[in-house]
Amino acid sequence: MKENVYIETTIPSYYFEERNSLQFQRETTRDWWSDEKSNYNLYASEIVFAELEAGEYPHKKKIITLIKDLFRLEVNKEIKEIVEIYLKNYLMPKKHVGDAYHLAIASYYKIDYLLTWNCEHLANVNKERHIKIINEKIGLMTPYIVTPLQLITEKE
Repeated sequence: MKENVYIETTIPSYYFEERNSLQFQRETTRDWWSDEKSNYNLYASEIVFAELEAGEYPHKKKIITLIKDLFRLEVNKEIKEIVEIYLKNYLMPKKHVGDAYHLAIASYYKIDYLLTWNCEHLANVNKERHIKIINEKIGLMTPYIVTPLQLITEKE
């Protein structure tokens, strides 16, 4: 049985990243996308699409096209309430409410992995314990929050 992966906004964005300083993340994302994604059920959310559709930036259409066929998880009243709990408990800064939504969606829908390059607010070992405590308090499971580098199949 395939495990489930929530694709957070940074993944399709980094797939088309042009900055030299982020070349490693771009190549790792592309490798994961071509070699590993078929091993998982992939999900995104309306939040991911809203973030990608906001503003003007290079490769916008290609980025959105990359994930257009992923199953979209909806934001409901319960998820909005979870986000409020996260913000009240300082799990995520209020100005980064999208990050709180990504975590709430992956947790609510019991997704196995939240895949991201956001190592400040999501894939951050210093936040992991706080995230687990809050999710346990409100009866949610906590997905593994990982980068593509952490979700690569071991080769023999």
